[in-house]
Amino acid sequence: MKLTKAEVEKIAKLSRLELTEKEKELYANQLTKVLDYVDKLKSIDTENVEITAQVTGLENVYRGDEISQCDYQKELIKQSAESEDNLIKTKSVF
Repeated sequence: MKLTKAEVEKIAKLSRLELTEKEKELYANQLTKVLDYVDKLKSIDTENVEITAQVTGLENVYRGDEISQCDYQKELIKQSAESEDNLIKTKSVF
């Protein structure tokens, strides 16, 4: 499946890339090789192959979200210049 220069120009336009004539020819050849390789992969028989998302057997480990009060939280709020509703009030960033 040989990509034409017009197809490469369309891909470049969609990607917002400005290509020289030499680059268009180079990328046409390179993208053609990639697409040919994908066609080879399509021809492989995967009928009896299990679907896998990852092969290491590792699983994500999550910890529960637990809210806990710090012993020093109230002391820090007392030491702040301004506070409101048990929160430290600061100057606006924006």
